[in-house]
Parts: sequence; C-alpha cells; structure tokens
Amino acid sequence: MIFAPTFLFLSPAQIAFVLFIALMLFGADKIPDIARNLGRGIKQIKNAANDIKSEIAKSAEEQGLDVDITQDVKKEIDSIKEDIDQISGPVKRTFK
Repeated sequence: MIFAPTFLFLSPAQIAFVLFIALMLFGADKIPDIARNLGRGIKQIKNAANDIKSEIAKSAEEQGLDVDITQDVKKEIDSIKEDIDQISGPVKRTFK
C-alpha cells in the first residue's frame, strides 16, 4: 500500500478540491491578490515577532541577564551524550 504525502492532514485530492472551490468563489483574477495579501500579513507577523524578541533581548542585556542559554543547553546535552557513550560503549563492543 502506497501512502501519498499529506499537508496539514489533508490528502492531495482534498487539497485540490479546496483549491477548486477557492477558484470558483474568488475567480482566477482575485487569487493572486489574496495570496499576496496573505504573504504581506505573514511577513508583518514575523517582523513583529522579531521586534518583540529583540526588545526582550535588549532589556535582558540591560539588566545583566544571560540571554544566550543555548550554549548552556548544548553543554548539558553533550555531557549527557558522553555519559551515554560511556555506558553503551562496552555493550556495543560486545554485540559487534
């Protein structure tokens, strides 16, 4: 049995049906405008989210807080990986 890839839990036939209905409702000349406006809206939302992130980072730096916790998390993950490798090392050698 072959499964077709799905997008947002919709089959390709369902996506085609939705696009067909949109074409019937809005017409071929309105769909590019709708897509363009959706793109602009998404861009504005991303810009607003980036502005909020930068404001939070700036205020945290002004208060002397460590903003970059990714390095700490990466160090912890690396140490856990090393511990797992130390534990699983003898087991791997036994089964090879």
